[in-house]
Amino acid sequence: MAQTQAIVATLKRALKSHGLTYADVARGLGMSEANVKRLFASERFTLARIEEVCRLMEMDLSELFQLYEASRSRIAQLTEDQERELVADPLLLMVAVFVQNHLGFADITGRYNISVPDCIRCLAKLDRLRIIDLLPNNRIKLRIDERFSWLPGGPIERFFEREVQQQFLCGSFRRSGGTRLFFNGLLSEHSRQLIARRLEALGHEIADLQRQDAGRPPHERHNTGILLALREWEFDASQPFLKPR
Repeated sequence: MAQTQAIVATLKRALKSHGLTYADVARGLGMSEANVKRLFASERFTLARIEEVCRLMEMDLSELFQLYEASRSRIAQLTEDQERELVADPLLLMVAVFVQNHLGFADITGRYNISVPDCIRCLAKLDRLRIIDLLPNNRIKLRIDERFSWLPGGPIERFFEREVQQQFLCGSFRRSGGTRLFFNGLLSEHSRQLIARRLEALGHEIADLQRQDAGRPPHERHNTGILLALREWEFDASQPFLKPR
């Protein structure tokens, strides 16, 4: 939904909550009720006209915009159908990852071999999926929550395990300041849960840093892979020696 449409929809809800009808708006603005209905149907409001309607509700423009922001549902996860739609279109999935990394339209088309029409098509689809708001001049506003994550065991996670995980782990971690830490040992359940909570907190810290770095120029930001993992595990080579539990 375009931003103007969403603001007009918020204006309609505000009028209803104040018990005002189109007839009341018509009297307040000195217009015919038919013209008011056409105005709302066409959604061609000037800022001055929106302000006039707000005055009828004794509301400031800033209050209306606050209602608009509050009405925008921010998603913490996609549905399985949405994730499946992303996985089915590799270009769409890549553009979704790029916008999640706070790259703008010019960054995507300038940094990657993606044509302007293809990028617009993908952004329009992401808007339809309610992942972003596609604003005038191809500006992008993310709609995902700060705690956004892919569905556990969902299409994106399965794609990661199948296509990305092994490729990531098989590469060298000695170049470009890479780090790889691996520990294997006997731990109690209490210790495992403590580590899991710390890994989760580190994940939130990484997400916060990513948001902070979004304001830096693209050439100062580098694609970085970070894998945090914890599970009960035995070496494959030890399997023949394990007794049944």
